Amino acid sequence: MSDLKYDSVLVGYTEEPRRNDAGEITSWSVRLKDHEMKEMVDKYATSRNAEGQGGNVYLTLFMSKNGKSCCRAFDPNSEAAKEKRALKAATTESADMPF
Repeated sequence: MSDLKYDSVLVGYTEEPRRNDAGEITSWSVRLKDHEMKEMVDKYATSRNAEGQGGNVYLTLFMSKNGKSCCRAFDPNSEAAKEKRALKAATTESADMPF
């Protein structure tokens, strides 16, 4: 097994990309059911700060290695995301040191 940790999960049904006459991808869409959207808000929304900022769900449309179109949602509660936040906080703290 790989030790690679992911900070995103696959979500929704992604349709095949639409292409122009030159064969270039122009757009594609993702379909999410109402219960899937509620689940994403409950599980994957970022936390809000004191000013009320946050509460975002980040979706990324991308092409997989085998050419399939996919959609993923950032999971702020994943182990990989927690590790990245801890590393960023430690880097920021060490950068604030005057010596």
